[in-house]
Amino acid sequence: MRIALYCRVSKNDESQDPQNQLIPLRDYAKALGGDIVGEYVDLASGGNGDRKEFLRMFEDAQVHRFDLLLVWALDRLSREGISNTLGYLERLKRNGVALKSLQNHGLTPVMTVWTVAPGYIQLVAQQERKRIVERTRAGLLRARREGKKLGRPKGAKDGKARRKSGYFLRYKNDNLTV
Repeated sequence: MRIALYCRVSKNDESQDPQNQLIPLRDYAKALGGDIVGEYVDLASGGNGDRKEFLRMFEDAQVHRFDLLLVWALDRLSREGISNTLGYLERLKRNGVALKSLQNHGLTPVMTVWTVAPGYIQLVAQQERKRIVERTRAGLLRARREGKKLGRPKGAKDGKARRKSGYFLRYKNDNLTV
């Protein structure tokens, strides 16, 4: 089996390294027993399809240079929205290329667009939730490094009231009530 790898990072700086995706993708290809015939790496936003390696990957798919495309996650392939992303999946399918994602198991171009759409919408929501958690953690880490105190204000536990913006906020059994 001929395998191609596609990865994308949004920034062309040291904060995002494509090797973080490529190393596990190479290991996955090896586990599948295939030969890696191409690696396509973009250092650009996924907000549009006008990416050099992305376009080259589709040109190679059209001439059947590979049978399977491995990606880290579908959002690495595209962040152009559901319609465009499903269009890319259909395009791969038309070219006889299967798709596997390390993070998004179960979505492949073998499925029809209408079969994939509900699952993809759910997937997008799950991925966005993960991104929110990651951004929150990064913000908390930064606040800690800057010496900011985090957590509830003193006296806010065990039903003791704190007045804020005209409302009494009470914490009872770790639940906030107004």
